[in-house]
Amino acid sequence: MAARALPLLFLNLGGEMLYILDQRLRAQSIPGEKARKVMNDIITTMFNKKFMEELFKPQELYSKKALRTVYDRLAHASIMRLNQASMDKLYDLMTMAFKYQVLLCPRPKDILLVTFNHLDTIKDFIHDAPGILNQVDETFRQLIETYGALSAGEFQLIRQTLLVFFQDMHIRVSIFLKDKVQNSNGRFVLPISGPVPWGTEVPGLIRMFNQNGDEVKRTEFTTAGNYVTPRREGSFDLYGDRVLKLGTNMYSVSRPVETHMSGSSKNSASRAKENIAPNPLAKEELNFLARLLGGLEVKKPGGSEMGFRLNLFTTDEEEEHAALTRPEELSYQVVNIEATQEPGRRAELSRILGELEVAEPRPESGGKGEDLLALMDGL
Repeated sequence: MAARALPLLFLNLGGEMLYILDQRLRAQSIPGEKARKVMNDIITTMFNKKFMEELFKPQELYSKKALRTVYDRLAHASIMRLNQASMDKLYDLMTMAFKYQVLLCPRPKDILLVTFNHLDTIKDFIHDAPGILNQVDETFRQLIETYGALSAGEFQLIRQTLLVFFQDMHIRVSIFLKDKVQNSNGRFVLPISGPVPWGTEVPGLIRMFNQNGDEVKRTEFTTAGNYVTPRREGSFDLYGDRVLKLGTNMYSVSRPVETHMSGSSKNSASRAKENIAPNPLAKEELNFLARLLGGLEVKKPGGSEMGFRLNLFTTDEEEEHAALTRPEELSYQVVNIEATQEPGRRAELSRILGELEVAEPRPESGGKGEDLLALMDGL
């Protein structure tokens, strides 16, 4: 079931990305019409039908570099632009938020509820765009169809796959530090109180049975935590109360959010070589990116449209300082994909290019972007 982890990883990280961008668009007082266009464009691209079809095909997780490349393209699917330091911070916040949610899921199956929380909030962003809402609802139905009948063991394999993906990431986030759910070394604090998983009992009772299965003795004990029974199970339907709050928008109340490199992250170079080694990507990852990037087109402002730069830091000086001081092993430099030497790959990418639907005319640019291979080589 590790082959089913990728859609959950992508959709939840994408949801966190949209939460952060929405908060920064408001914080920078971007005009409402422009902000709506950015959110609508990114969500339209993220839930593109062909993109989702590729995403839901059974496949292993890919490297952080490969996924980062996809999110870089996704964040630039509209008229907004992000500098490298802001994109790094955006990706840090996305990954640490979802890592926290996966760690705190009461049951492995509840990762699906976390995903539904993200999609519910995304639908609120586009409540006045019925066409995009239909795209998100279709993805909802795919999730229910794909994951609705999986066993607890299969969900546990998915959860374990996601935790392995996140295991070397220990970036400190100010919101988590202030709420005392993250330690100064970047590791999360797991609670020992609160609701127990649905379908389980509050700890504090030991029951003993004989060989016939009859209960013969009970012993109570005191627990260190304050556990309670959940009110009800969250809804796994298209609409309903998810009960679980993990995956909801923690930026809905305006709070400054900073990230800091923890010592453990700085010393993890040996375990994070995939981030610093000149990695041409495995053949499978090239195939993956060729298919997915075929549906992700970086939009350029056209006509009277004015683009703008979004800063995830308080000031430009902070952004510049972050770019200079970021440890090399945590830098996600854009991946160069050399596909021009393989005729088979060129034919496949040309086919994908032919299927692209260009929504609006592009300004003349000397042919740049006309060939998807050239576009990928320029990533």
